[in-house]
Amino acid sequence: MAESQDESEPLLGRARGSSGRDSPPRGLLTCSSVQVGPGAVALQDLCINQAVVFIEDAVQYRSIYHRMDARSMWLYRWYYSNLCQRTLSFTIFLILFLAFFETPSSLTRTADVRYRSLPWEPPCGLTEAVELLCLLVFAADVSVKGYLVGWSQFQKNLWLLAYLTVLAVSLVDWTVSLSLLCQEPLRMRRLLRPFFLLQNSSMMKKTLKCIRWSLPDMASVGLLLAIHLCLFTMLGMLLFTVGEKDAELNRERLTYFRSLPEALTSLLVLLTTANNPDVMIPAYSKNRAYAIFFIVFTLIGSLFLMNLLTAIIYNQFRGYLMKSLQTSLFRRRLGTRAAYEVLSSMQAGAAPETAGVRPHTLLQVLQKVQMSGSHKQAIMEKVRSYNDVLLSADEFQKLFDELDKSVIKEHPPRPQYQSPFLQTAQFLFSHRYFDYLGNGIALSNLVSICVFLVLDADVLPRNRDDFVLGILDCIFILYYVLELLLKVFALGPRGYLSYPSNVCDGLLTSILLVLEISTLAVYGFPHPHWKPETLGLLSLWDMTRLVNMLIVFRFLRIIPNMKPMAMVVSTILGLIQNLRAFGGILVVVYYVFAIVGISLFRGTIVAPFGNSSLAPANGSVSCGSFEQLEYWANNFDDFAAALVTLWNVMVVNNWQVILDAYARYVGPWSKVYFVLWWLVSSVIWVNLFLALLLENFLHRWDPQNHEQPSAGTPEAVYLVSEELMFRDILEEPGDEELTDKLRCHPHLWLCR
Repeated sequence: MAESQDESEPLLGRARGSSGRDSPPRGLLTCSSVQVGPGAVALQDLCINQAVVFIEDAVQYRSIYHRMDARSMWLYRWYYSNLCQRTLSFTIFLILFLAFFETPSSLTRTADVRYRSLPWEPPCGLTEAVELLCLLVFAADVSVKGYLVGWSQFQKNLWLLAYLTVLAVSLVDWTVSLSLLCQEPLRMRRLLRPFFLLQNSSMMKKTLKCIRWSLPDMASVGLLLAIHLCLFTMLGMLLFTVGEKDAELNRERLTYFRSLPEALTSLLVLLTTANNPDVMIPAYSKNRAYAIFFIVFTLIGSLFLMNLLTAIIYNQFRGYLMKSLQTSLFRRRLGTRAAYEVLSSMQAGAAPETAGVRPHTLLQVLQKVQMSGSHKQAIMEKVRSYNDVLLSADEFQKLFDELDKSVIKEHPPRPQYQSPFLQTAQFLFSHRYFDYLGNGIALSNLVSICVFLVLDADVLPRNRDDFVLGILDCIFILYYVLELLLKVFALGPRGYLSYPSNVCDGLLTSILLVLEISTLAVYGFPHPHWKPETLGLLSLWDMTRLVNMLIVFRFLRIIPNMKPMAMVVSTILGLIQNLRAFGGILVVVYYVFAIVGISLFRGTIVAPFGNSSLAPANGSVSCGSFEQLEYWANNFDDFAAALVTLWNVMVVNNWQVILDAYARYVGPWSKVYFVLWWLVSSVIWVNLFLALLLENFLHRWDPQNHEQPSAGTPEAVYLVSEELMFRDILEEPGDEELTDKLRCHPHLWLCR
């Protein structure tokens, strides 16, 4: 029994109760401690499995600080399998998506309070049952994470402690909700749901940490902005006051500076230029010198302080990408070094200077590692080149540089034709000039559509003659089909589909062909005064519009043929991975503010008397007001409407109209909510987004970072990742640093 208990311990781990790290704990089995017998075979298998887990951690940039015994490693690999991670991601999406169906439901055709019908409200217990399933998945998730990292590490991890707290509060609130038959006025757990998205993303956690570092500097600029705003507010109140000798009322004072809160709001909106020049016109019409006040305020506030805030945020985030890549590089090096230490400890009695990893042992490990096939094949080929020579730590690390490369997909060979005529045709139809001809035809098709849109702009659909446009569409679509067939002939079916642009082009051409055949089958061939009656689901005009929209979308095929445009598009697509964390944080902020807005303002915007629009000419509403502009859909009566309203405020175009309306319908305190949202979304988040965008573009467009290998060299078949692109800038971790980190591993003992 003692032997089996020892074998269940981590291979290189500390025994429980060990008080020191200078010597191996008593009773601990290492790879070199058992040389013969069934125990040696079991330990070697465990050693190989540990190396597999460490390499997978390195591939995915995961932390290696988790349990390393056999059962824990099985659970660990199962937890990070595609099935479990996709299930967890779907659960997070599902619990966030419930807000569209819960009371108040967003299942209506419109958000306009004048035309909105009564939404379908789910019965009590329906969405709560789905929510309970999600919470149970999260409970299992935090339990597995807590077990894998160990109780001592769990107590030190603030994110896991917060995860457990949020989950407990959500379950208690869920119980209270059912006990009150879903009639409770406030559901606290809805505010906590975005936390499940935050804690599941390491990049979002890093971004939040960077935001926290930037807050002191942003607060200093915010204080300057507040002083600037208050100073000009008091000056405006004194400047536009009604004097004793004023023969007429001061329109500027009555409209924008009636009271201190209204003056503060007017100048705050002027910072965003949303009410410029409206706020200046009454005073400027009276005396042109008053324009100096508003111009100076805008220069200092909008053009200086707001841009200074952008500069400060960019300065804080200038090293954000490098810090992220440096952390990723360190995690990869630490994982591969841990795998090396585990495998090298299998060499019994080896001196430190002669220690290493046998190539055939590493091949056994790589066979079990889950990674892309191209990377695994490239690493295994390099390992085989060492024959039976032991791999040193440096050589072991360099093997995994292949993970930073992506193999360029090679196009299948073209068909071989024996006929000289077919060979000439193949050369012509596979040449880039044939693509240029197709782009020219697509451009002429687009121009023809624009011409007819201009000519028929003021013509009603029933009075239009679609004969010429219908004939042109038939001709162009026939050419697109012919072009597709000729490219398939020249490149072969597999070669044609190997180009993403051809796949998109072929798909759109096929849809256009189906629509055109359907149009001809239903409405016949185009002829003069072609205006048949509507048959089926779509009228002739609807079918024509759909065809023309697809033709316009197909014109995007020119992007791969224009190098500057293709470079911009590829850069933007490459930025999506780094911008996902910022997008996730924006989702969290939107979600929280939408839920708070529903709790505060639901039902405050009501339909006007008679459930019809108030006419601007009837004198009941002022020009430019919420009612006159018919902004009735900007409300917080359901989750979807709240999101759109927050978006309109974030864009800050006419956001003063929404501020004024809610101040009248709810109270002046509502301005605090909208100003806070403006600060978080338009001021902080947009500037953070701009800083990260600039950081990525500057690095990606730096000529020193884009030195491409010469054609024909082995490196030319690879696309480098960001880690390899910036390898000269990143600092390579030292052996002592890696070894010190491994010694701090709570479940790992270094034999040497």
